[in-house]
Order: sequence, then C-alpha cells, then structure tokens
Amino acid sequence: MSFKYVIHTKSVPNRFKPVTRSGIIAWEEGCLRCAVCVKTMCVYSVYDNRGLDPRQMIESIDNQCMNCFRCVQGCPGELIHKSLNPEFIALGDSHWTPQIISQLWTQAETGKIPVSGSGYPGAFSGSGFDSMWTDMSEIVRPTRDGIHGREYISTLVDLGKTPSHLSFTEGGKLNKDQPPVINIPLPIILRLPSFGALGDKTIRGWVMAARRMETLMALPQDMINGALDDFGKWIIPQILPEGQGPVTIPKGGRVLELAWSDNWQKAVKDLRHSNPSLFISVKIPMAEGMDEKVLLLAKGGVSIIHIEGSGNGRFMDDETRFVKDGIRSAHLKLVGAGIRDEVTLLASGGFSMAEHIAKAIICGADAVFIDLPILVALECRMCRRCTKGVPCPVEIENASSNWVASRVTNLLGAWHNQLLELMGAMGIRDARRLRGETGRAMFFEELDRSTFESMGKIEEGCELE
Repeated sequence: MSFKYVIHTKSVPNRFKPVTRSGIIAWEEGCLRCAVCVKTMCVYSVYDNRGLDPRQMIESIDNQCMNCFRCVQGCPGELIHKSLNPEFIALGDSHWTPQIISQLWTQAETGKIPVSGSGYPGAFSGSGFDSMWTDMSEIVRPTRDGIHGREYISTLVDLGKTPSHLSFTEGGKLNKDQPPVINIPLPIILRLPSFGALGDKTIRGWVMAARRMETLMALPQDMINGALDDFGKWIIPQILPEGQGPVTIPKGGRVLELAWSDNWQKAVKDLRHSNPSLFISVKIPMAEGMDEKVLLLAKGGVSIIHIEGSGNGRFMDDETRFVKDGIRSAHLKLVGAGIRDEVTLLASGGFSMAEHIAKAIICGADAVFIDLPILVALECRMCRRCTKGVPCPVEIENASSNWVASRVTNLLGAWHNQLLELMGAMGIRDARRLRGETGRAMFFEELDRSTFESMGKIEEGCELE
C-alpha cells in the first residue's frame, strides 16, 4: 500500500443528549436575592438558556455546563452545588465503565483523541490490559512534525500466510509466486455486537464505515442481504454450523469465517474446493484447550485463526483469566512450533480503548475484532433493555446509515491517531513489527512475582524480620 493512510473525520452531532457525569443543583429556598446574581454572570450563559427537553425529560443546564465552578464558588448563600449524576454512575458495568462509555461517545462525536488536561488520576495497576505498561522511552525523541508528518508510521497488517523466507529463480531473480495475503491499513476489524437495537440501516452503516476505512466487517451469513450487494469485498460472512444450509459468498468476498467444530477439517476442505481463492478463518472460543486447537489448525493449513474472548475481556470458561493472557499463550504456542508467520492470529473480547489494540498486538495478535465500541459509538447506554424486549432509549435502529458510518469512522479515526501516538512513543514505525514485542511492555504480574516471590507466603499476623 503506497499511499499514506489517514482516517478523515468531521464532527457528527449526537441525536440525543448524552448522560452527563454531573449535574447542577440550585436551591431557591434561602436565596439572598443579591443585586447581581452569580447565575447572570455565567460566561457560557447556561442559566439564560435553561430549558427542559420534553423528549428525554432532562434539563438542558447539565449538558451546557462547562464545569468552571464559578457559580458554585461565587454564590454567597452556597445554594449552588455540583453533584454526580446517579444515571451516569449506573451506566455499563465493571468492565464497560461510565468513563469508558462517555469517552467513546465523545470520540464518535468529534473524531478527536480524548484529553483530560489534568493527568491520570486512576489506579497504578488493574486487571487485564490495565496490568500492562508500554515502553514510552522514545517519547523524548518524537517524530519531527507530528504523527502525520514525514516519518510515516504504518498501521498496515497482513491477513493470511506470509512467506517464511525469500526464494529465487534459477536466473537469480526474486520468485514472485508467493502465498497471497490481504492487506488492511488498520489492525481493527468490525463485527456484529452480541446485542443491540439493530436495523438494516445500522448494519449497512457499519459496512459503509468498513469500506471507508478499507477494513472488514464480520456478519452472520443470514444477515447479508441484497442491500449489501455493493459491499461484498468488505464483508466477512460468518457461516452457520455444518448442515444448517448452503454457504453464500457475497460478490467480491475475500474472507469467510467458520466456527470451530470437530469436523473442521472436512468443512475447510469443502469450502476450499468450492471457493479456492477464498481466505478461510476459523473461530475458536478462548477457553481451556485453546492452544492445542490453534496449533492443530495452523498445522492443518488454516492461515487465519480467530480466538474469541468474552465481552468483558476474559476467557469464556474462566472469569479469572484475561484475554491478554490467552493471546500471549496462543502466540507463544505458535512461536514454539516454529510456524508463527504461517498464521494470522486475530483476537476479540472486551476491547474498549485504543490502548487495548496496541497491547493486544504486543501480546501477539496480528489484528483485533471490535464489536461493542461500534455500538456505543451510536449513543448506546449499555442498558441492555433491547435484550428484554424493551424499546431502545436512543432508538439506534432508526439512525440513518450515513450517520452510523460517520460516527464509527470518527471513533476509529481517534483510535488510529492514538495508536500512532503509542507506536511513535515506543519508537515503532510498523504495526507488524510490534507483534509479540513483549520487550516493549512490562507486566504487573511478572514484576510482582519476580520481586516478592522469594519472600515466600506472607500470612496475616506474621512479622518480617
């Protein structure tokens, strides 16, 4: 790919007022009736433009407030307060936190990297990807003119079997008869979320976004209809289990995903016989025995393997194990067998921030699937009312395809820029070079073990000499 890859973004307004982190509480009882009320001095005219949104039954003041606290500090009667919004606190769950959801909304609206401006106030370490720290030693020598400057940072990745060595003809020329690969300029592939109030316009919008960014969108075969005929090149059909119906490949389709089964060899053989030019990916649940299945598939000639974690970034069968550990384990299994470059390793499960993409690649993935972030980009509250048959509060199914595509493009544009910033700070100029580069990261568990394991087991009540 010779051109310089940039995701162009533009502001895409929200269809509904977002849930704000905090709200204003202004008591009228006890007001001193000052000659010049602090409310009239608001530089953003929040109180002058105050009103009620009858559709959402929320007050406009909370969305307009810029949190300068001038009115809170200036009221002599101390009658104005800022308070955390209980609706905001209730968003999502322990993995998809309110802060993550809010950041995804902002990035989908603006296409810009979220900047707090006040440093990082969070915990020193956490679980999953939060227990990884990336090497930022090259941040003292940044690119000369920014992440989109002359020192190009490539995020292109290859799907398929890459050659393990160069071969030459008898005349000494390079042999061009090499295994085919698919190049995508972004190590992120979209796929259908596990829930959501989705309509045909939603699906079409996601596929449009995949085409705009020249990546791919994985869809169950039964959801690929005539409205998507023009997007076959950008769709990965996820075929039904064997015996559930004929396999239909959209025109121009390049990749097909097959779910793991005991009869995978026969299924792969039949698919290759009927579609010899098609790349076949096999999806394996991230669970006990995954490594052996990955190795079996790789030795069986499958060039793309997808290991799937849960929506909260953990193993399917063990909540104590994380996606990052599964990726490292599968990667090292292939490295140990000497066949890592013969396989493209894709991963999915709980990726919610741009930094997770870089960390997943460091752990050994070539690229990742994302699903719930492209749903949150459409203002999803992660309330899961749709799973109970209750109408979606933000009516996602009614959003236009262009709006859907633009919001997802903005989100991935912001993620792409963050990935460039991370790679630049690490001194890495190619995403393929980052794969499995664990020397560019520190893992809390390993540091903790190497530092304190020699001390033995410490029980409550004992004293160290």
